[in-house]
Amino acid sequence: MSDQYREQHKRRLSYMPWLYATLKPVHREWAQQWQTDVQAHLMTMETVQIGPESFVSPLANLFAEPGRDIVLGSGCLIAADCFLHGPIRLGNAVSINHGVTMDGGSAGIDIGANTRIAARCTFYAFNHGTSAGELVREQPITSKGIRIGADVWIGANVGIVDGVQIGDGAIVGMGSVVTKSVPAGAVVAGNPAVLIRMR
Repeated sequence: MSDQYREQHKRRLSYMPWLYATLKPVHREWAQQWQTDVQAHLMTMETVQIGPESFVSPLANLFAEPGRDIVLGSGCLIAADCFLHGPIRLGNAVSINHGVTMDGGSAGIDIGANTRIAARCTFYAFNHGTSAGELVREQPITSKGIRIGADVWIGANVGIVDGVQIGDGAIVGMGSVVTKSVPAGAVVAGNPAVLIRMR
């Protein structure tokens, strides 16, 4: 394999990390060493823990100062162009597609095992005060946290605001804005997201 082809393959994996698990043995050998190096560097630079068999694109941005840890379970997939700022905790086999933004505020973002998050979603686990007569930038910041259950599917371009909890097995339709908690097994969509049906 030429160096040029290998670099292109790395970019492909960075944007489609689910392909990592399907690599042929000849590719798996260099890809595992590549991932070992990427993850070791990240864990040296930031307060990040990465479980075995996980994939983290070198084009993803993970920032986790002490007290704002990022913890990835085993088999997690983090694609390119993501911005993750702790505290964030992912269960096993959580997949985060490209361009996702997550900021854990002070209360954090927790995501259960086997949850799938499509491209360009935004999770903000904090909020600004809105009192009149005071600049927004000078308002107090609050943080309740965001909790996402296991086996949840969140479609592309979904926004989730601080304080929301989404139950196990729920589905959030593409382009939705989730402002209230979602029960387990519910299918919601819209802006603001409303119940469409139960699975």
